[in-house]
Amino acid sequence: MSTSTLEKHSKALDAADDGASHTITITLRIRRFNPEVSEDATWQDFQLEMDPKERVLDALHKVKWEQDGTLTFRRSCAHGICGSDAMRINGKNRLACKTLLKDINPEKPITVEAIKGLTVLKDLVVDMEPFFQAYRDVMPFLITTGNEPTRERLQSAEDRERFDDTTKCILCAACTSSCPVFWNDGQYFGPAAIVNAHRFIFDSRDEGGEQRLEILNDKDGVWRCRTTFNCTDACPRGIEVTKAIQEVKRALITRRF
Repeated sequence: MSTSTLEKHSKALDAADDGASHTITITLRIRRFNPEVSEDATWQDFQLEMDPKERVLDALHKVKWEQDGTLTFRRSCAHGICGSDAMRINGKNRLACKTLLKDINPEKPITVEAIKGLTVLKDLVVDMEPFFQAYRDVMPFLITTGNEPTRERLQSAEDRERFDDTTKCILCAACTSSCPVFWNDGQYFGPAAIVNAHRFIFDSRDEGGEQRLEILNDKDGVWRCRTTFNCTDACPRGIEVTKAIQEVKRALITRRF
């Protein structure tokens, strides 16, 4: 390696080290709620020294591990796959593990609160049972008749592409809890349940499409959608949620899917 190449490499490493050691002071403003202490929720500020390239989840960990061990929130994989840490950050539904501090203006207080439309159990943890019940109600599994095949059920790439987008759902509830209809009426199935119904309705191997469509034709089903696009904007996986809902509506009208 030439001397000039070595110098460039050394400078690059120095720059990386400088970036890694850069920290800023942020204010994490968390909406706290503990039913054993008070019926009212309150806001609490925490001052933290953080690298701006760290995530909101890292900041929450720092609060819990170093300042207040009573802070309660959900998280599991911490890599945007499990969907456990959906919360409202600066007024928008996001995954804490995918939200970088530098991307949400750390010069101002960063607000963190529980997602809306579901009962808050403590701090950032909500009761997910109504959400999962709606998911179970749309029968999110392959339905077939006849004898069990002796080999895998084959499907063309074109048939798979038809519902590929809606297979990306990680059940984080970010879309459903961003929906104004769901906020006002918890009986509405919500975007996530409809997305997961879509995934099987348009699967060429499935035979339960008519059953799912009838379920979603209920007064609390797909027709409650007001097409505000909140769900599409909130989805951390980039699913075109509103488009999927419209396709289910069209299938109900035409019975073609």
